[in-house]
Amino acid sequence: MKSLLIRLTHGLSEQDITTKELPVVNGFLAKKYITKKSNIYKFNSKYRAGTLGLVQKGTAYLNVIGENIRDLFIGEGDLDNANEGDLIIAQRLLGKRGTPSAKIAEIVGRALTYSVAYIILKDSIKSLVDLKTDFPIGAELSEKDLNSYEIGDVFKVNNQENIIMEKLGNIKDPLVDEKIVLAKFNKHDEFEKEVLEIASSFEKVNSNKYPKRTDLRDLAFCTIDPVTAKDYDDAIYWDEQNSSLYVAIADVSEYVTAFGAIDNEAIYRSFSIYLPHRSIPMLPRQLSETLCSLQPNVDRLAFVFEMKLDLSTLEVTKSKVYEAIIHSQRRFNYEEIDEFFDSKLKAKTKDEKNIFAWISKLRPITDKLKEKRLKIGYDFRSNELEMYIDENSNLDSTSYAQETPSHSLIEDCMLLANKEAAKQFERGIFRIHEQPSQNKLQILYQELAGVGISIDIKNSTKETITDIQTKAREINLESEIDTLIIRSQMQAKYAPLNSGHFGLGFEEYTHFTSPIRRYSDLIVHRLLKAINANDTHESSYVLRNIESLSMTISEKEREASTIEVDFMARKFARWAMYNINKEFKARINATTPEVRAELNDEIKGAKINITSAHNVVLFEDVIICIDKVDIAKAKIYARVVQKDND
Repeated sequence: MKSLLIRLTHGLSEQDITTKELPVVNGFLAKKYITKKSNIYKFNSKYRAGTLGLVQKGTAYLNVIGENIRDLFIGEGDLDNANEGDLIIAQRLLGKRGTPSAKIAEIVGRALTYSVAYIILKDSIKSLVDLKTDFPIGAELSEKDLNSYEIGDVFKVNNQENIIMEKLGNIKDPLVDEKIVLAKFNKHDEFEKEVLEIASSFEKVNSNKYPKRTDLRDLAFCTIDPVTAKDYDDAIYWDEQNSSLYVAIADVSEYVTAFGAIDNEAIYRSFSIYLPHRSIPMLPRQLSETLCSLQPNVDRLAFVFEMKLDLSTLEVTKSKVYEAIIHSQRRFNYEEIDEFFDSKLKAKTKDEKNIFAWISKLRPITDKLKEKRLKIGYDFRSNELEMYIDENSNLDSTSYAQETPSHSLIEDCMLLANKEAAKQFERGIFRIHEQPSQNKLQILYQELAGVGISIDIKNSTKETITDIQTKAREINLESEIDTLIIRSQMQAKYAPLNSGHFGLGFEEYTHFTSPIRRYSDLIVHRLLKAINANDTHESSYVLRNIESLSMTISEKEREASTIEVDFMARKFARWAMYNINKEFKARINATTPEVRAELNDEIKGAKINITSAHNVVLFEDVIICIDKVDIAKAKIYARVVQKDND
């Protein structure tokens, strides 16, 4: 619905209205919310669409979507039972002086379309309540149905229609955790039959069918990925003689037709979701893990950026992007390449010898690229937690992933390709990152003052933050301070127009290198192909509704991240349930508005709510005792029993 409203704000062509959307559009037209002119549907000037924000009881404002205009005040009596975050159409109240205002014409979507509820026992009576809040929900179970279910049974709820969709399991069962986090956002692993049939219909790559593609099968491409990866988006090759870097990316757009069945499902998902024990792919596995994946020793279709570097300035002097066929010679994991860099891994075959020869020449170049990049951008040392799940779906162990030379090599190759891709168009889908607000910076400075870091305001935010990072290294709090700095940053997002990437320090940036797992990259591929063909009609076709699509993909990215974090929190909570009244090492990572800590023992990374602590300071090492665990809400509560230096 939100996507439809954004498109109606900018003007929606009749041919772009889906079968499902047509009744809604006709309804809006009948109610005169929208007008139709020359087969273009657009909001009537009297109406605006947006999300509802509550100021205080009885008053609210409309956060208008799709337009850069002031929020509209909605007074008491004009709310029409709407709740915070609900998607609404509001009628502008014209002629009133002062604050621009409106009244709700119709609630077209609830803030949370789906939620999860479970059965609790309260005052000896079974009740169905929201998993997050414990409040009763709109959907009800009859007394007979309630009695037929057990305490702790968990259900998926459609809040729009106030109906219970399905039973997910019982809160005591670790297997229900995955179902809970997916149900909140109506995510699913299974693909519809039509999508699977199309994905299975493609034949193996036959080079004879692609005479116009550039044949790069003689080049010694390789992939470098995590050891558990199956979806190989990218392969690289360094041509030392011509100082040219080849970044070959899976040519997903060859198989996924715009607005086709697979594409519609890919838009809905927008991202692959990565849980500790498995992935939920954006594309059917026949594509994501087989035909599109740049597996070794087979021909694969690729979209390739060939970039010639000036080795003295490290600038790309010439680049071109084209459709090709490659034949990756080896699939490496990061650990293997790091072993090679440490002289612990020797080539066993002729192919490996060729690859190691060019990788050894490429490494110092990517090291210099990184060094140059960090003069204008940031290098944050935020620990990435890795979790391992046992056969019973319980937490087994955790560790922090360390950035290694192999990670850095691949990262800077991909960054270079993404930068070059962004230079090819003025309107498309950019990855933008705005500067932090002054308010957020002030909060950061106050937190830093609390740990003894004095703030010297420099000529630019970049210089100020770099100075802070230098001081953090001096007191051995580099990772912790970087986490605070990251919290102060604006969230990166997708946008149809470029405004630069503050964190990376790039004037233009997009996502080109991961079309198997990110829908934004698939759009960029289609656009670049249209530009290469000088096909303005196709470019317009690719970019229609790009404003709403950029917003949708940004929201889907946040959903995927929330799912991944929530799943891990639930596994931590189950582990903590077995460790009540036990003591562990932790570090205080927040003191306002509440004291919180992060476990730093054999199990690392669990977020702890501190219920009793006296005079603790930020980043202080403490011993905590787990007192209470709320499995349903994935919350762990503990008290500080000792400061580590006592």
